[in-house]
Amino acid sequence: MSSDRTERRDFLRITGAGIAGAALQPHSAEAQTVSAFSGSGICDVKLFGAKGDGKTIDTPAINRAIEAAVAAGGGMVRFPAGQYLWYSIRLKSNIALYLDQNAAIIAADPTSSGSDGYDLAEPISSWDPYQDFGHNHWHNSLFWGGGLENLSIHGPGLIWGRGLSGGWGPGPVAEHAGVANKAVSLKNCHNVILRDFSILKGGHFGILATGVDSLTIDNLKIDTDRDGIDIDCCRNVRVSNCSVNSPWDDAICPKSSYALGYARSTENVTITNCYVTGAYKLGTLLDGTFQRFEPGSKVYGNGRIKFGTESNGGFRNITISNCVFEGCYGLALETVDGALLEDISIANITMRDIVCPIFMRLGSRMRSPAGVATGALRRILISNFVCSNADSRFSSILPGHPIEDIQLSDIYIQHQGGGTAATAAIQPPEVEDKYPEPNMFGDMPSQGFFIRHAKNISFSNVEILSLKEDTPAGLHSPGRSGR
Repeated sequence: MSSDRTERRDFLRITGAGIAGAALQPHSAEAQTVSAFSGSGICDVKLFGAKGDGKTIDTPAINRAIEAAVAAGGGMVRFPAGQYLWYSIRLKSNIALYLDQNAAIIAADPTSSGSDGYDLAEPISSWDPYQDFGHNHWHNSLFWGGGLENLSIHGPGLIWGRGLSGGWGPGPVAEHAGVANKAVSLKNCHNVILRDFSILKGGHFGILATGVDSLTIDNLKIDTDRDGIDIDCCRNVRVSNCSVNSPWDDAICPKSSYALGYARSTENVTITNCYVTGAYKLGTLLDGTFQRFEPGSKVYGNGRIKFGTESNGGFRNITISNCVFEGCYGLALETVDGALLEDISIANITMRDIVCPIFMRLGSRMRSPAGVATGALRRILISNFVCSNADSRFSSILPGHPIEDIQLSDIYIQHQGGGTAATAAIQPPEVEDKYPEPNMFGDMPSQGFFIRHAKNISFSNVEILSLKEDTPAGLHSPGRSGR
């Protein structure tokens, strides 16, 4: 994982590729293309001068290899085992990057001058205020591409964002020239496959996909200090078999921001067979030691699947199934910037050591163009759901404006209990214009479900169990209508 633990290997020969003369270092573009693709369609980056020694900046060699592949009409760019230190790599259409076992792509530390480092962020636009800096820019990344098609990054190697900014806290400042804050960043692309690799410390976003359609994300392992996977304004997306540890931010986030300069929905998405957590020290999911934080550590423990908070374009036709949550916040469905959130099916979910298993919030933060109305949250089905050791301070459902047509069935929630008569008498504030989080209301009068401003809410075979003696109700619903 780290440079002192990764054994460097000398791969001067391409196996199974049918490429002669692996020690050859071609100089002209024509010679590079012929040597790299002769009889195979596979290009070894070391043929273009990449050292993979963890010391040399390999950016020029990697970009040359990619350009040669493009000139040949497309193909695979292969990274043999080694440690490749670089700045921004510009992805292209019709290219597959393959990271061999024990190949580590390492984000170099930014240069002190800000020049000759990562590509600069795009100019500021009039819609930048509607989302954070990280959502508005793509070029300032380790891998980036825009307007591409037929692109893949795959293989069992590692992407280590060592020199990336997380967008907050110590380290490089994301807004400074020559600093990058994302591992993989894509905008307005289609037919993209991301499969089998791992990400360690991915910056503000391990993966930021904005306006990317027909996107497959499969079998990734992500161990990071901010968001793992952000799916923003994307359609026809399949996320499967991924494991994400993100103790200080969210694991998998469908979003619908205004970053494209207009409101575009995220829709036709499936998220399945994934494990999300915020319980483990950075890097210990990847190395398999799964080390817990010491008591009293300042860790948010987010690590969840969350819709939002950026919610301008809407969320439609999305399923979440067969997912495991551990030591993190629970499911969050949030629309606070005017979007519709509708037609969502969630099934076969198991949780342990959770803060607020289910959080639904229809608010009016309205970080959006003037004149946009409050959105809607409706037609949500949640079934076959089990949670143990839930934090009793926060109830499971907290709408801010009327939500409707919610069905909850076959649900078992075991919570810590210990509520008092004083907590049972609490009247939570509305705060409909605030950033949505389960802890925004403080302690709650119920330990299972708190429901208000809602209609047509259905419960079927729902059980709530308290581990300790508990005064607050399992269900609290002032002013609720429904069945």
